[in-house]
Amino acid sequence: MGNLLIIGHGYTGSRFGDHMRAEGWQVAGTTREGGNGLIRWPGEPLDEALNRASHLLICAAPDANGDPLLAQMAKAVADSRFDWVGYLSTTGVYGDHGGGWVDENTPLAPATKRGFQRVYAESQWQALHRSRALPLHIFRLAGIYGPGRGPFAKVRGGTARRIIKKDQVFSRIHVDDIVQTLAASIARPNPGSIYNVCDNDPAPPQDVIGHAATLLGLPLPPALDFETADLTPMARSFYAESKKVSNAKIKAELGVNLLHPDYKSGLAALLKADRG
Repeated sequence: MGNLLIIGHGYTGSRFGDHMRAEGWQVAGTTREGGNGLIRWPGEPLDEALNRASHLLICAAPDANGDPLLAQMAKAVADSRFDWVGYLSTTGVYGDHGGGWVDENTPLAPATKRGFQRVYAESQWQALHRSRALPLHIFRLAGIYGPGRGPFAKVRGGTARRIIKKDQVFSRIHVDDIVQTLAASIARPNPGSIYNVCDNDPAPPQDVIGHAATLLGLPLPPALDFETADLTPMARSFYAESKKVSNAKIKAELGVNLLHPDYKSGLAALLKADRG
């Protein structure tokens, strides 16, 4: 059993923390607000938690200055004796590939501000891996869904839309499959490794919305052309990239057997749990 510190104890981090506690681990985490046994960070000191941790997971998003933990505590991180460090990045670092396939060896070519920030943060952690033998593992996550984060509420509420953009395709991952991938990496550490974390079935976003409506027995949400759809700049930016992401490495190296290998099985499981 180990002592895990999660920087950014949010949707994915809290799910992983719960899993590791159930395995008998000691788990600490940070949020911006603190409370409920969590460390308020930035704000409260982290030195003691870093010194205590045998394993470190970074879920916090970077900003223009790179990774927030390294911006404030690079020396403390470098001086710590971790058995495993995980950094949650994004498949957005690959940029747009016109619907083609990418894997962990694909050159990085981010197309968005978020993607550039992730590339920079990855490089900061990799520099520590090289200079201080930090046992770093990078996980590039596809679009995350899971309990409380799926299309059903919008479909039920009548606010869902099927945005149609020619040849647009995304990869996705259920949060529980992120959890099992991280646990598998801890069980089989390979410092310096990078892993894509996604399911087997890259698909157009309108297909996912349509399937959610079908599962609910509701009419298909209206189809809107991407070029004329009224989207926020943030929502529109997600359509700047189209690619299919390979997950072969997590299967071959970590032995991951996906709980939800495609969005159809993942949505069915969410709906079953939702209906209790």
